[in-house]
Amino acid sequence: MTIITNENITSKQRSKLKSLAAKLSPITQIGKGGITDNLLQTLSDALDARELIKVTILETADDDPRNLAENVAELLDAVPVAVIGRKAIFYRYSRRDKFAHLEI
Repeated sequence: MTIITNENITSKQRSKLKSLAAKLSPITQIGKGGITDNLLQTLSDALDARELIKVTILETADDDPRNLAENVAELLDAVPVAVIGRKAIFYRYSRRDKFAHLEI
């Protein structure tokens, strides 16, 4: 299986991930505190557990949602699947043993 990265994700895979994320609830929020080590650890743990997560970016955040999502994805070595309004979707292949990976 090929591990999907931001460089090799296809539009079909991105579309599939967006449809899977449509029914997800955001796991956390990014606000005026910005990107903290604690936030990154929380998101990393969530990505290991689920592979696909959704995050809300509050209006009080210091940057626009797209830039913030790109920065978070880069720090997490994840794929920023989409930013829709103030919701960001991230994907990262989980390296956990005996994990039921997403079919994309």
